[in-house]
Amino acid sequence: MNTTLFTAATPATRMHVVWDWNGTVKDDLDDHVSALNATLPALGGETVDHETYRTKHTAPIPNFYARLLGRTITEQEWISSDNAFLAHLRAQPVRVREGAIELMTALREAGHTQSLLSLCPHKTLVREVEQAGIGHFFDRVEGRTGPSGGTKAAPLATHLEALGLADQAHRVLLVGDTLTDAVVLGLRLAAARRAHAACV
Repeated sequence: MNTTLFTAATPATRMHVVWDWNGTVKDDLDDHVSALNATLPALGGETVDHETYRTKHTAPIPNFYARLLGRTITEQEWISSDNAFLAHLRAQPVRVREGAIELMTALREAGHTQSLLSLCPHKTLVREVEQAGIGHFFDRVEGRTGPSGGTKAAPLATHLEALGLADQAHRVLLVGDTLTDAVVLGLRLAAARRAHAACV
């Protein structure tokens, strides 16, 4: 990865990068596929491969299960499956994606700021970031504190406001790995306008 392309930021060019965690900074696609496959049989579903996971993944996550099973899951099925899924993930080691630390270092040295926003449970996110030893890169680390199964649109607006972007003309870049993140990327302009922040 050529990080020499980052020139020193000026007030006019300084970016704020909002990183996703699972599948972006954290290299855990294999873990997510195996965790999903650990929950599907109890729901009457068949295990999936990586390609199926990628192509059918969506949010809210209950909709993902509906795509895979061909039916809507009940609230109790969702709660049980989500708990089993998260328990499986907690048992896996934390691996940072190759090149991520190098890129974060280059961004910081160039004068850009960074934060982390995830739908991962907040306590889990904080613990894993600490285990990875990368918390010093981020101005804010924010995971989910409410019920699971939502999207990032509302949390992103709150995240930007908490960072103080409501009063500054930052250029915000959202970095993610799924189609869900791409949808949020499209929605983030509206979220940013509510926070009075400029995004690209």
